[in-house]
Amino acid sequence: MKLKKIFALLSLPSIFFFASCQKDETEPDPEIETTFKLTEDQAVSESINDDATVIFFDASVNAGFYRLDGQTETTGILSCASVTVTPQNTFPKTITIDFGNGCTSADGISRKGKINITLSDYVHNTGATAVMTFDNYYTAGFKVEGTITWTNTSTPNGISWTRQITNGKVTEPLSGYYWTHEGTKNVTQIAGANTPTNLLDDVYSVTGNHTVTNPAGKSRTVTILEALEKKTICHNVSKGKMKIQAQTHFAILDYGDGTCDNIATITIDGNPPRTILLP
Repeated sequence: MKLKKIFALLSLPSIFFFASCQKDETEPDPEIETTFKLTEDQAVSESINDDATVIFFDASVNAGFYRLDGQTETTGILSCASVTVTPQNTFPKTITIDFGNGCTSADGISRKGKINITLSDYVHNTGATAVMTFDNYYTAGFKVEGTITWTNTSTPNGISWTRQITNGKVTEPLSGYYWTHEGTKNVTQIAGANTPTNLLDDVYSVTGNHTVTNPAGKSRTVTILEALEKKTICHNVSKGKMKIQAQTHFAILDYGDGTCDNIATITIDGNPPRTILLP
């Protein structure tokens, strides 16, 4: 009887160890979960930054600063916004795009607040810059802060520009969760250059690097692994892959096959892929 009791007592640590192992196997790795979340955050940032660029282009077209001649077909993204430009006859110019207390544009996206842009020259001139800041601005419910500096880097061989984000911050609707982001994208036009008065057939290839950080100070480095494809007619990136690097693992964000949608997938080190919906 005593031997049975001793054996039972000796077995308890093994039972606890086994239960602990089972628990560890079922609990998610917090670092991997952080990477999943920051990858999703960066995908949202990318969508928001692209949206701001399209708004800037459409406002420049409507004000006559995008092309030298011809009437340009645009997305109609400013259908519910008011746009003011000062001064009228010289550069630099200040462009204020005001979506008021909230309205839904022709593309079906709700926006509110203001985007302020300081434009140094006609948009099509190499070396032209546009500095965009946000005044209580929201798109699809996300609050947008920071500075986007757009620079025309075009050459006789093609149309291109850089887009630098500094002090970027995005806050989710309702929850109050936010993340910060900074980085530079290099953008080259790969379709639509032969039809300069139609923005709707423009397609761009995007490369570059970024850093995204959550409120706890956890950061991930983002590198475009396969050039992103951004069509003007698509609200989101439709193709390409980004690599999001952590210390011991990395994630791949895949935008798909070029179809215009709001779907992307995230995979990390053999974990089941996760599908995310972009704003």
